[in-house]
Amino acid sequence: MAVPTAERIEDLRKKISGPVLAPGEADYDDVRSIHNGLIDKRPSIIARCASATDVTEALNLARSSGLEISVRGGGHNVSGKAVTDGGLMIDLSLMKTVDVDPDAQTISCGGGTTWGELNEAAHVHELATTGGVISTTGVAGLTLGGGIGWTMGKWGMAVDNLVGAEVVLASGEIVQASESTEPDLFWAIRGGGGNFGVVTRFTFRAYPLSTVLGGPMIYPLEAARDVVRFVREFGDATSDDVSLQAALMHAPDGSGMKVCALAVCHIGTDEARAEAELKPLREFGEPLVDLIGRMPYPAVNTQIDALFPRGTLNYWKSAFFSDLSDEAIAKMIAAFQGSPTTMCALVLEHFAGEVTRIDPTATAFPHRAPGDNLVIAAQWTDRSQTDECITWARELFAALRPHMSDAAYVNYLSADDVDRVRAAYEPNYDRLVELKRRYDPDNCFRLNQNIVP
Repeated sequence: MAVPTAERIEDLRKKISGPVLAPGEADYDDVRSIHNGLIDKRPSIIARCASATDVTEALNLARSSGLEISVRGGGHNVSGKAVTDGGLMIDLSLMKTVDVDPDAQTISCGGGTTWGELNEAAHVHELATTGGVISTTGVAGLTLGGGIGWTMGKWGMAVDNLVGAEVVLASGEIVQASESTEPDLFWAIRGGGGNFGVVTRFTFRAYPLSTVLGGPMIYPLEAARDVVRFVREFGDATSDDVSLQAALMHAPDGSGMKVCALAVCHIGTDEARAEAELKPLREFGEPLVDLIGRMPYPAVNTQIDALFPRGTLNYWKSAFFSDLSDEAIAKMIAAFQGSPTTMCALVLEHFAGEVTRIDPTATAFPHRAPGDNLVIAAQWTDRSQTDECITWARELFAALRPHMSDAAYVNYLSADDVDRVRAAYEPNYDRLVELKRRYDPDNCFRLNQNIVP
C-alpha cells in the first residue's frame, strides 16, 4: 500500500480545518482506537475532518496517493472497519453539532455525533427519534446500517425516520440526498452502510417524547427458559408503544452470577395505560430485581451501556430467528452456562410493530419480518483468551443455525462474515450493486461490509 509523502501530508494540513495526524504524533493513538479493543490498526494518516469540504480534500489525497480509505463516525462497530491499516482514516468525531427544530420537528446532526449526544439535545425540546440502545454508538454507523432503537415499534428504525443527508461522494462531490434530491442515493444509504459515500450530516424526523416507562428486570438463570418464552409471547401481543430485549448475561454487580434479564421501554404518554400494559410483565415470575420506572427518554438509552464497555475485546455473531423454539432457547441457555468470561452475553432484540409493517424494498434495509434477532457477544479483556472466546461464539452460532433464517443485520456482522453480506440485503442486493457502480465504481469505499460494484 502506498504511503503519503511528508509533503502531501503537509499539503493536506493546509487545506483542511481539522487536525491531520501521522503515527507518533500527539492524539494519534487515541484517535485510531475504537470501541472494540480487538482491533489494533495503524493508519498512515488520520484526517480529523470538521466539514464536508475537509472530507473532499481528504478523499482527493487518498485517491491520488492510492491509499485505502476508512471512515470513522462513532467507532462503535464490532467489525473494526472504521480503521484502515496503513491507509487514510477519515475521522468525523469532531463533527458533533446537533440542531433541533421544534417547529418542523426535525433533528440534524454532524457525522461524528453519538446517540447519547443527539438524545440529550433533542430532550431539551421534548423530542426524540429512533436510534441506538447504547448511548455511545455513533449516529452515522447505526443509521447507515438500519438503526435498531427503543421506539422502533412505534416509529420504525432510524432509516425510516431519516429525511435528508449531506453526502460526500467518492469523486469528492458534495450532494444532498432526500426523497426529492438524489432519491436513489437516499434509498441506498438507508441500510447500505458506508458503501456509497461519507455522510457528514443527517436530518431525522422527530416526535414529541419526554419521559418513558422503562428499565430492566433480572431473574435467576434457572428461570431463563420461562422468561424468554414469556417475552416472546408478550412482545407479539403488546402495543406498538412497547419495545423489548431479553439477555442471558452476568449480574451487573460484578459478582459473576449468571442471570436472565429483560429490558423494556414503553413510550406511551398516558402513564396509567403504560403501567397497566406492563403489569403482566412485571407480575411474571419472581425477579431478583425490578428496576422499571419513569425516566427521561435519554436515560433509557443508557440502560445496557455497562454491558459493552469501551476497549474490551469483542467478537460477535448474529442472525434472525425464523423459529425461536424451546429447543433453540435450551441451546442458548446451555451454551451460556459455559461462556468463557463474565463479560459474554446473549441478547435477543424483538422486532414487532411499525418496523415490521414497512415494505422490505422501501429502504435498503430489508429485514421487516416479526421475530427476534440474536447477538452472540463474546467479550474479554485478556488477549490469551481470544481463541477460546471466538470459538465459543462460532460454535454456538453453528448450533443455532437450524433455527435461524439466512437474514443478517449488517451492523452486527464481524470482519470474517464476508460471505453473509448478500444475506444482509436479501432482495435489495442487486439494486445496491447497480447503485454502487453509479456512485462508487472504483470501490473507493470498500472498507465496510462491501457491496462489490
